[in-house]
Amino acid sequence: MLKDAVASTTPSATLANTGLTPWHNELSWIGNSLEFCQLTKKALHTTPTYLGALRCKEEGDPSAMATSLKVAVVGAGVAGLIAARELQRESHQVVVFEKSHRLGGTWAYDPRVESDLLGLDQNREIIHGSLYKSLRTNLPRQLMSFTDFKFSDKTYGDERLFPGHEEVLKFLEDFAGSFEVTELIRFNTAVTRVELVDSDIIEFEVESKTNGVNAVEVFDAVVVCNGHNSEPRPAFDIPGIETWSKKQMHSHNYHVPEPFRDQIVVLIGNGPTALDLSREIATVAKEVHMSSRSPAPYAKVSKSQKFSNIWQHAKIDCINKDGTITFEDGISIDAYIIFHCTGYKSHVPFLKTNGIVSVQEKRIGPLYKLVFPPQLAPRLSFVGLPEKSLTFLIIECQSKWIAKTLSTKISLPSKDQMLRDIKEHHGDIEDDGFPKAYTHFLEIENDYIDWMSTQLEMNVDKKFTDMFKYLIHCFRSGNFDNFMNLFELKYGV
Repeated sequence: MLKDAVASTTPSATLANTGLTPWHNELSWIGNSLEFCQLTKKALHTTPTYLGALRCKEEGDPSAMATSLKVAVVGAGVAGLIAARELQRESHQVVVFEKSHRLGGTWAYDPRVESDLLGLDQNREIIHGSLYKSLRTNLPRQLMSFTDFKFSDKTYGDERLFPGHEEVLKFLEDFAGSFEVTELIRFNTAVTRVELVDSDIIEFEVESKTNGVNAVEVFDAVVVCNGHNSEPRPAFDIPGIETWSKKQMHSHNYHVPEPFRDQIVVLIGNGPTALDLSREIATVAKEVHMSSRSPAPYAKVSKSQKFSNIWQHAKIDCINKDGTITFEDGISIDAYIIFHCTGYKSHVPFLKTNGIVSVQEKRIGPLYKLVFPPQLAPRLSFVGLPEKSLTFLIIECQSKWIAKTLSTKISLPSKDQMLRDIKEHHGDIEDDGFPKAYTHFLEIENDYIDWMSTQLEMNVDKKFTDMFKYLIHCFRSGNFDNFMNLFELKYGV
């Protein structure tokens, strides 16, 4: 079922994120998400509580004058770059805070490994990126474009339809330079606190640290674009796993397969990250035993037809005192390492809103249309939270919506209307038995994009959603190892 995808989505090598992050945000749900797709359509996209974009009055009316605000953008990844571009186009005063020395967010490869391989130590130095050396995108170039800056029209040394992560980073650097966004970024500057100053006026204190020096500034608005793939969520719901004496690591700290050479590996997860990394690890490991977290029939107990040393098992039943790992299919393995391909937590530790915005089981909220917390809208917003869809296009639409709303060119519904919309969406998810972690999941349909583009009076070419649906079809009808080739037969150059 789809609920396993939440636990198993992390970056992967032949499939990376649609741009926001590698693997964890796109295809881990393919093939078993249709019932949730129908659910999200009921609440998130088709509920009529949004009264439409209430456009400003005719030009010349004083009430139609746009507002220019001082806006802080947290993060210079895909979301932060396009948000900054759209805010700048609306004549807002933009400062982008980026803790790294370069832009790109999760697309900026960092070969370092955290001191805690499971990511549990809150005092560890957190490495933001989750890329590994061999990672390729899971979407073709055409679907990793902005409406006026096409990845498909550009090459930077890697001409493949599904390029490696280095090519994506060069594309983002080109985008930032072309639209003079780079000049807005404060590099090596980590945001340590975003705190609501006055809930009536709605201003925010932003505290940051640059080379050990703290600074505090007041902003009219804050756009959170810090990603959601840096805080691992290991599978600790397995009896005996917390006291297991051997090695464990999360895919966040995976870069190359060499540490697994000649080892027996148990890999938890059955999403694209697990599938992809199992194959890479199998090139050097003695054995790779994959443990699905999904109920049958989605994960069948079997041996790989392509790899002689990969086995697919059911869920782990328990970890025994003698160190062996027993699966629900009755098979026990004496493994060297447990490798968690189990996804990430939502993480905004710097945000202080007196409880107005909270994080529960990956759900950041309450958020109207996954962007605005009603009580603080439009002065606080989030870009890039939706998963399982055309991330680049959605991020661009969200950024335009935020920028124009801050400029008063678009009006939001009342706080009560927004809260009712959120309540209906959350209620549908929970009534149908899905966890809160599914709140940000979209579906293969284009309802959310259609809704966004309607508010913006923006035309979105249907070919992009058709292409995305065909990619999913290739994944489901071909198999994991061949879906790129199937897609290229139709859309390759």
